[in-house]
Amino acid sequence: MSLLRALRQSGTLRTLDDALAQSLRRLDPSTPDEVLAAAALASLAVAQGHAAFDPTQPRQFVDGDLPWPDVDVWLSMLQESRFVASPDTMEAESVAAPLVLEDGLLYLRRYREYERRLALGLQRIAAQSLESNDAAIQPMFATLFPDAEHGDLQARAAALALRRALVLITGGPGTGKTTTIARLLVLRIAQAIAIGKPMPRIALAAPTGRAAERMSESLRRAAQQMEASNVAEGLLAALPASASTLHRLLGTIPDTTRFRHDAGNPLPFDIVVVDEASMVDLPLMCKLVEAIADGAQLILLGDADQLPSVEAGDVLAAILSADSLHDHRVHLQRGWRQSAALQLAPLAEAVREGATAKTLALLRGGTLSNVHFHEGVDDPLQARPQLLEHWRALATSADPADALMQANRLRLLTALREGPQGARALNARIEAALSGRRIGTPPTWFPGRLLLITRNHYPQQLYNGDVGVCLPDEQGVPLAWFAGEGGVRAFHPAALPAHESAFAMTVHKAQGSEFDEVWLQLPRIGSRVLSRELIYTAMTRARDVLHIAGGADAIEAALSRHASRVSGLGRRLSTRPTSREPQ
Repeated sequence: MSLLRALRQSGTLRTLDDALAQSLRRLDPSTPDEVLAAAALASLAVAQGHAAFDPTQPRQFVDGDLPWPDVDVWLSMLQESRFVASPDTMEAESVAAPLVLEDGLLYLRRYREYERRLALGLQRIAAQSLESNDAAIQPMFATLFPDAEHGDLQARAAALALRRALVLITGGPGTGKTTTIARLLVLRIAQAIAIGKPMPRIALAAPTGRAAERMSESLRRAAQQMEASNVAEGLLAALPASASTLHRLLGTIPDTTRFRHDAGNPLPFDIVVVDEASMVDLPLMCKLVEAIADGAQLILLGDADQLPSVEAGDVLAAILSADSLHDHRVHLQRGWRQSAALQLAPLAEAVREGATAKTLALLRGGTLSNVHFHEGVDDPLQARPQLLEHWRALATSADPADALMQANRLRLLTALREGPQGARALNARIEAALSGRRIGTPPTWFPGRLLLITRNHYPQQLYNGDVGVCLPDEQGVPLAWFAGEGGVRAFHPAALPAHESAFAMTVHKAQGSEFDEVWLQLPRIGSRVLSRELIYTAMTRARDVLHIAGGADAIEAALSRHASRVSGLGRRLSTRPTSREPQ
């Protein structure tokens, strides 16, 4: 049996993946089956979050035995194919072939170009230096960072941002990333004044609307703290008032994948700060970096231990792995966002290390305050009836703003979308319990229904990840209410972009959000989706209370696996460019 047919019969390939292989076959019927199968797998790789397909590790996609060719023979076939380009250097643009073979990885050409352009763009920014006058702002630096002489990492990050055009600030929840940003931006403003330059134009952005909202809130709190420390009001007034989504920052062009701001029309900002950088996928990061003007500064904030982006690439991890960018990074370590009542740090450390025995001992020991392990539980609705009670209460709220606030107090998170413990099945059961309709019937717009936007809709300013609630207006008309900059906004249900129910959501969808109480439901049956990054991301969404439900075998399977992605970006960034592309 041919490899392509075996892949089809195993159910591995999507229709789109197989269509690519068949298109190549029609263009050249003599194309070897192994090349067609590799093309289909390169397409599948992108759908599964990888930048490329690695022929030496084909079992990343398929469980079970298939007629895999010898790796050396397979690579030789790919090199000889008319459909596969092999560029001379990592910086060279590939010829117009649908596939690219480079450094042992097979790319769809578009994604190889995203990697190449992103690497060159980051190297361009990193090579630039900033004009500084440290002596003039030293007194303010000492005021904002009184522990600078005692190894304060926040102070080190701020000092780095006064000199480097590319800055990477990483750390877990509550380690002070946003506080550090607020203070270093004040220093950059004071620095500009000291050397007689105009106030820097500053932009704050995040991948999702919720993450941007959280960034804005954190910056406002940090500004209030500085105001209490007698930082000049004029400096604080120059801070940006709010953050936007990356798509809004770059300027979407309807019905295209392009943005208004690019290399030919750069962003009109001197400093661009991006939070939740681990969520930014390869194409979007490429377009952002290319839109950073020469001489401007890019600051990326993120938690390297979180899940990578849903779409292709693990960009933040690749950037951090590059030795050439080591001097551009500071990793913050002290403090956690969670309340004093939630003792999460020891558990988070054990999960990050993949220490299964230690993790289970902590969960079973009951010594961590407000951390609850429901071992063997695979039905959260039976195990914790309070979940349904919480959602029922939303229907009686007279104030949509209050309902949204209450909704964000608690969230049921799942590892999977499908299956008995997946978000889709749990949402169907919850909808049936709350609305009185049978499971399987189309959901209705019943009061208290929570909605999750799954596709950006820029005219309405509704973005992937936004959560709303269904409540009637004063005339009894059912409407969907979402938070906005000026308060809640109402939409007729028929006018909403793509959406789904949000009582339960996958951990991926919850990135960039936080809740007072989190229930993480693990699947009964093992899945390759389980990873230590998934567990870590889920648990760090909780502020006050964390519940983890499932079997010890699911936790062991998760902690034994990294959510790794196939990528060549780290190697590209570790290779010094031989030439500079014209902009």
